[in-house]
Amino acid sequence: MAQSNLPLAGKRVVVIGGASGIGFAVAELAQAQGASVVIGSSNPARVSAAAARLKDAAGHAVDVRDEAAVAAFFEIVGAYDHLAVTAGDWGGFMFGATRDIDIAQAQAALGVRFWGVIAAVKYGCRTIARDGSITLTSGVLAQRPMKGAPLTTAIGGAVERLAIGLAMDLAPVRVNAVCPGLVLTEHVESHYPEAARTAMVATLPVPRVATPVEAASAYVYLMQNGYTTGQILPVDGGRMIT
Repeated sequence: MAQSNLPLAGKRVVVIGGASGIGFAVAELAQAQGASVVIGSSNPARVSAAAARLKDAAGHAVDVRDEAAVAAFFEIVGAYDHLAVTAGDWGGFMFGATRDIDIAQAQAALGVRFWGVIAAVKYGCRTIARDGSITLTSGVLAQRPMKGAPLTTAIGGAVERLAIGLAMDLAPVRVNAVCPGLVLTEHVESHYPEAARTAMVATLPVPRVATPVEAASAYVYLMQNGYTTGQILPVDGGRMIT
């Protein structure tokens, strides 16, 4: 297929969180659609390894908890068209009963998943194309809470409301969020045995775990569709209707 016929041909796509998991799949799929890709993540070695796996991709280490580092990252990036933020912090207090919440850990948990997102958008919106897009990441627990996860539900919900607010504030730049269910990322595969994963999705209309590519396709769709903004796009195997 000629390069000019690819949906993202000639576009620059930035993926923060792009060294692994859903983020890497977004970068890989965007590149396959003709985009030039820049990935950012907090671990320099993982950034270098991921960039090497993606032909002609650029990669820069950035800790979204450090505002100055985020500002410097986007100075390096310069002009671009689409931003996807998939970065997540699996440490700290993400799951546990309300009575056991450690407030300091809870505040730290917001560092990447909420304040880090705001930092990325604050500096990323300065050089993004006016017809570009920003896609954030929430999670199915924002819409379908479960016991033992009030903080995770709150963070996901905050990101979704942020996306809606940003869609108005940054227009005509489009802002949306993807709400993934259980996705077979490296983290999920290493922390949840297959039997546990199977049990978690057994009651879904599509009773299996999503692949990273299936999740990534939602981000790329939101980049391509110029008439979609302020939306939360579930990729959850039907969790929202159960």
